[in-house]
Amino acid sequence: MSAPSATPVTADFWFDPLCPWAWMTSRWMLEVEQQRPVRVKWHVMSLAVLNADKDIPEQYREFLKEAWAPVRVCIAAAQAHGDEVLGALYTALGTRFHNNAEPRTRETIEAALADAGLPVELADAADSTDFDEALKASHKEGISLVGEDVGTPVIAVPGATGEQVAFFGPVVTPTPRGEAAARLWDGTLLVASTPGFYEIKRTRQAGPSFE
Repeated sequence: MSAPSATPVTADFWFDPLCPWAWMTSRWMLEVEQQRPVRVKWHVMSLAVLNADKDIPEQYREFLKEAWAPVRVCIAAAQAHGDEVLGALYTALGTRFHNNAEPRTRETIEAALADAGLPVELADAADSTDFDEALKASHKEGISLVGEDVGTPVIAVPGATGEQVAFFGPVVTPTPRGEAAARLWDGTLLVASTPGFYEIKRTRQAGPSFE
């Protein structure tokens, strides 16, 4: 593999706060920011929107009923305070949902808003459909780059000629740290710069490890 470029790179990252695998990948991207000249731009996608018309198990459909509230709140926060708040809010929500295994309730969302330095009143968006149009637009922006047969996260990085190339994943556990995180990032840019590259995949044999 060639030496990593020193040219700053933007990575667009679409997340749903309830997805544990997106959470793992997002922590990797924060590690990459410390190792390479990378800036992550956070965007919201929705597992509920993604699976709305799909034939899925009833247990998962019940889970998705809880998925609307956090993404609506994220969209409301971005509209009121700018997209720049999404990274801190996602970290606050994900830490409580995944690392701390707190319930996916309004009280947890309010606590996460406070952690991120945002007004807790933004939690009112959880039960409002007023933000669904903007949510679906943000979701569509990411999905249109990568296709419908994927989940979250979606990452878009520069391809060989600078165009956006998007992938689902990488799906990884535990979160790579230090130079290991950097090497995985270098590999991501490598495959993105390979015309016609689509997929590497193997069956997961472990669940997400929130170390």
